[in-house]
Amino acid sequence: MLTSLSIKNYALIDTMQVDFNNGFSIITGETGAGKSILLGGLSLILGKRADLSSLKDASEKCIIEAVFDVSNYNLKALFEAEDFDYDAITIIRREILPSGKSRAFVNDSPVNLASLQILGERLIDIHSQHQTMQLTSNDFQFQVIDALANNEDTLQEYKLELKAYKKLQKQLDELLVFKAEAIKEHDYNSFLLNELVEAKLIEGELETLEEEYETLNNIEGVKENLAEAHQLLEDEQIGVISSLTSLKNVFQKLAGYSSKYNGLFERANSSLIEIDDLFGEVNDYQEGLEADPNRLEVVDAKLKMLHSLMQKHVSTTISELIIIRDQLEAKVSVTENLDDTIQQKEKEIASQKAALNKIAKSIHEKRVAIIPQLKSQLEAILSSLGMPNAQFKIEASISNEYYVNGKDILDFLFSANKGGNFNELKKAASGGELSRIMLAIKSVLAKYIQLPTMMFDEIDTGVSGEISNKMGDIMLEMSKCMQVFSITHLPQIAAKGHSHFKVYKEDVGNQTQTNLIKLNHDERIVEIAQMLGGKEMSSSAIAHAKELLN
Repeated sequence: MLTSLSIKNYALIDTMQVDFNNGFSIITGETGAGKSILLGGLSLILGKRADLSSLKDASEKCIIEAVFDVSNYNLKALFEAEDFDYDAITIIRREILPSGKSRAFVNDSPVNLASLQILGERLIDIHSQHQTMQLTSNDFQFQVIDALANNEDTLQEYKLELKAYKKLQKQLDELLVFKAEAIKEHDYNSFLLNELVEAKLIEGELETLEEEYETLNNIEGVKENLAEAHQLLEDEQIGVISSLTSLKNVFQKLAGYSSKYNGLFERANSSLIEIDDLFGEVNDYQEGLEADPNRLEVVDAKLKMLHSLMQKHVSTTISELIIIRDQLEAKVSVTENLDDTIQQKEKEIASQKAALNKIAKSIHEKRVAIIPQLKSQLEAILSSLGMPNAQFKIEASISNEYYVNGKDILDFLFSANKGGNFNELKKAASGGELSRIMLAIKSVLAKYIQLPTMMFDEIDTGVSGEISNKMGDIMLEMSKCMQVFSITHLPQIAAKGHSHFKVYKEDVGNQTQTNLIKLNHDERIVEIAQMLGGKEMSSSAIAHAKELLN
């Protein structure tokens, strides 16, 4: 509920601070006194866009602050979703700076207007002639029926299942598109894959083959170099082994004279062992080295093939070719198994549709069951509001389409006159009739769900005293379970409020200002008497006002 409202430097308001109570509150005032200014200020709190024309003094900023008790509104999930700081006593503030920039805060944390609008819709419902057009919306009509049918949890379950169904359907559509494209590429990818598979790629193979090719292609030079190395190592006169053996013997003799020469002997001996091993390897290479033209041809062919594949696939290593091969293998495999994948996805969709249809059927059955009760209640209320022949024809038929709130198509038809044809609300009801229908719907909804603070803006325009009296009774009844405001010109309604506020203009210096005050009992008598008989109050008007209040 709205507990207080503070407005500074807005339109004709210099400074205004007012506290509100629960129950039924009345707001009255002469035409042009500033009731629309009050609603405009509230609209800014609810997220409406603002401009510099809203500033009373263009050099000062405008501040509008409203305090709400949201403890009974179950809004913690909404606060969390919008990243608001939750507090049972929530403060919303709008500021319009002289620069034209607008800022919004929820519990002192800055928020954007889109998020503020989402919260605002859950806090205050301003009912005006314009808002009655919401009645003609299929979405709103479904919301009314679902509130009475207690479909909230079932609809939430349906939405989750619908999301899953749409995800599966999207995956299937993507598979079908992929299949159409893949078929075109399949033969080419298969050809490329076969080339790479036949190449029998091995990590590091290119370097090994290139080394082998160099050896086989230069066999004579290798032989000559190995023979020369063999001679340098083994020759009796100049061979390294012979010379090193003599050197070792010399160091051995020296070691016999003194232990300090042992190191020289050991190093020479160690070198001789290493040279002997080297000589053995040279012998092995010589014995194993043979010219092999056939192998050279095979190696040359394999190298040319590998270089050709690397050039074709713009790669520099065998590792990159292996990655490309694996990717092609995956593409070809997916294409070849695509029909099985599509068939499996179609089975998943069929299963999901069955679950979705089951929930949609439950929603439909609940709606169909509650419609007669809604129809009966609306017609009874409208009869008391001067529309005795008002009739509704409400039908929900299940379709083959999946909508965001089920599979139903709703016909919400109305006839205001006996024997008249049923038609859509926007065609069958006048503006005044729509206002009364909306009042009837809101009064029914108040019995089933927690509605936000309701503000009826001159809903009684153009109705008689008897009907306005009944309107007041309906709003008073609604106020037992919610906060209700009524901006009215009719004394019959004004007298029913638990609290009564008056909007008025006054001249302060050379400026006109709008203000809002709460009336005490005696002031209410005067206000209602003036509503009955004008500024010049008669004793009968005062007596009538007292009678209405009592």
